[in-house]
Amino acid sequence: MRTRASTTALAMSVALAIAGCATTGAGFGFTSSGHHQAIFRWKSSGNISGTMRAAFSNGTTYSGQYFQITSDTSLSGLGPLWAGWEPEWGMDEADDWSAGPQFITHYSGRVVANLADADGIHMRCRFRLIHPANGMAGGGRGVCRLPDGSRIEARLPSA
Repeated sequence: MRTRASTTALAMSVALAIAGCATTGAGFGFTSSGHHQAIFRWKSSGNISGTMRAAFSNGTTYSGQYFQITSDTSLSGLGPLWAGWEPEWGMDEADDWSAGPQFITHYSGRVVANLADADGIHMRCRFRLIHPANGMAGGGRGVCRLPDGSRIEARLPSA
């Protein structure tokens, strides 16, 4: 009886610890021309995934999931990132979004996100984390590509 109670208490402690890992944070973004400005807000569901919202000064809002790429990431787990995009999206060579094996087999400290507005128009983002072990709470920098081709430079301070 005592062992069952200890096992139950341990399981509850682990569940509470996992639930307590959720964090939130905010950052900002802008184009080099200053034409687009945005406030980014994120909420983690652990250190490797969560939701993100980008609210632009013109009232447009994009939201969706983000994922931190780790050695445990599987291609099927990244499925939501490809929604709304044609296979040949036409990004610059420096903005390679391919999901080849080199992208998912090594811990990279990278975060990728696919955000959509109310009409289903998508914006893609990628971030480089400053402290990858802390997830998004460790801060980072990144770039997002809007449907019109504009690039938003984003900064996410440590939470």
